[in-house]
Amino acid sequence: MSRLCHIVRVFTRGEVGGNHLGVVLESQGLGTIDMQAIATDLGFSETIFLSRGDPQTVRIFTPGREMPFAGHPLVGMTWVLHEILEAPADRLICGIGTVRIGCENGAAWIEAPPQRPVRVAVRAGEVATALGLTPPVSAAWVDMPIPYLLLELDSPNAVAEAAFASSALEATGVGELCIYAAVDDLRVKTRFFAPEAGVFEDPATGSAAVALATKLAHDGRLSGHIDVDQGDELGHPSTITLDWGPAAIRIGGTVRLDEVRSVEV
Repeated sequence: MSRLCHIVRVFTRGEVGGNHLGVVLESQGLGTIDMQAIATDLGFSETIFLSRGDPQTVRIFTPGREMPFAGHPLVGMTWVLHEILEAPADRLICGIGTVRIGCENGAAWIEAPPQRPVRVAVRAGEVATALGLTPPVSAAWVDMPIPYLLLELDSPNAVAEAAFASSALEATGVGELCIYAAVDDLRVKTRFFAPEAGVFEDPATGSAAVALATKLAHDGRLSGHIDVDQGDELGHPSTITLDWGPAAIRIGGTVRLDEVRSVEV
């Protein structure tokens, strides 16, 4: 059995970069094992599967597991629905519930609920030391609902120069790690690592941007707009637009179609 899969790049910088994504628009008849096998075979950070209905539902898989929520697959699916299928939708249902979606001027966006738990990261300094990072300026756990550890470093250079093995991160017990630093008031540089999901470093991570906005709001910056740069170290320069306020957190960006291929189940 074969299915068509749109291969897109999400959160591009103009025509370049972005995070590759597999989009399977016809998932009827596919079970969890089938979806996981397709995602593992494609090898992208994530692959998203659509079930038609009102509202439409999606399931998201990394090469290693299913995800209840992930930003770049939802943004990519939104763009394909609006720009390729010309079938606009205003919401999708994923593992965390209903997510509002839209597409304007060729850029797709999603809105995530802002109420995510933020917890104190008591071992943040130990984790940073174990990974050879500079001492964190601030740190927190944000449940997405999978726990993400966010470490704010003292400069964008410190983020760019971070270098550690997957085994070193796994030894700390941290499954998902986001390191970041402000470039200026309107731009942040981030990197995201998720060895538990089978993705050591991700080129562009929408859920981490949502987690960052959640942490910033928790720290007192209740609303704002920033551009999140990621992926340069991987040769996939990516930019996520991030807006947040009391009612919602919105992430968005540009998407480009690379190809449509047949995948076997």
